[in-house]
Amino acid sequence: MKPSETFLQSPAIARREFLRIGPQASQLSVQASPPTSAQLRNYTQLSDQPWNAPPRGTIRPVSIDCHTHWAPEPYVKALAELGRPQGGDPLNFDLDRRRKWMDAHGVQMLVLTLNGGMPWQWVSPEEGAHIAQIVNDAAIQAHTAFPDRFIAALELPWHDPALTLKELNRVAGKPGVRGVHLPNSIQGRDYLFEPVYSPLLARIEELGYPLVFHPLDGEINYYGGSETRVGDPLSVSAAMNNWVGFTCETATTAAKFIVSGTLDKYPKLEVVLPHSGGSFPYLAGRLEHGLERNKFKVQRPFKEYVRRFHYDSITFYPQTLGFLISLVGADRVVIGTDNAFGANQAIEYPNSLVEQLNLMATDRDLILRGNAARLFRL
Repeated sequence: MKPSETFLQSPAIARREFLRIGPQASQLSVQASPPTSAQLRNYTQLSDQPWNAPPRGTIRPVSIDCHTHWAPEPYVKALAELGRPQGGDPLNFDLDRRRKWMDAHGVQMLVLTLNGGMPWQWVSPEEGAHIAQIVNDAAIQAHTAFPDRFIAALELPWHDPALTLKELNRVAGKPGVRGVHLPNSIQGRDYLFEPVYSPLLARIEELGYPLVFHPLDGEINYYGGSETRVGDPLSVSAAMNNWVGFTCETATTAAKFIVSGTLDKYPKLEVVLPHSGGSFPYLAGRLEHGLERNKFKVQRPFKEYVRRFHYDSITFYPQTLGFLISLVGADRVVIGTDNAFGANQAIEYPNSLVEQLNLMATDRDLILRGNAARLFRL
């Protein structure tokens, strides 16, 4: 994939340099609710595919899926006109068929977002702005048709801050608009932490829209570059970047939010990390230890920053989900499936994965829908 000429610039914050940035003051609100040790001992044994285990009881559409993908028909047509045709199943844009799938798999509502093939890296600024308008208008129409089933996390042309802010303001407050969807990085550049994006973050915080992250596909976006081991050797190189690189990508995003002072500067900004936070939950202690050893001061106790994020439930193993809940609390975990229709569904029965933990009913209900309802102001 050829890099976008509109985006290739010297990054303001190199990934290897971001620990030099000083944090700023903030106020944080924390309300922990981790499961007890006795509850976590009630794991079911791993099956061959615990993420596909059917629910224990009757399937009812109750959960809110905060990590799912779609490709509305006008968007697919626009990409084809730009010479980037996308295949895929009609479920990507057939809302009737998708609602039937939701009913059969326990999902009440979807937060509509594009997948890792977001086009912001290769389109021109003007093309990106046009595509964002197409997708956002389609999502608003989907919500208008089925207000209790679909809400939108806005798509924005992130490689151009001015056009991004313009599109954000165009659709802010429209029906069904509840969040902002964005790539972790573009072509290895952690763009969001550059000063030019500060007005965007301030406006998003003002609107109360959570940031819903997802890494980008494509060799140019491989974590660490295409020559690294996640972009290396075999026919599975692209898949390896998805399986391993994406998790490192998200860990880097979370770490930079902390050490750059961004969470302090925007104390009301909400952030949803994909793929259960990637590797970040399992590296958080290492990061805290490293900061302390290097006498790098943060404004709040480190674990409060860990709880500033929301994490989707895409862990695949119930034991891993149990660890995540024990670390961040049941009030910081939301449902995710990563279902990109037209491909293999990642999590077939998302509610079942939560049920396998035998949590208290209050914690289970928070994860299934309560946290998302609060986060997206439903």
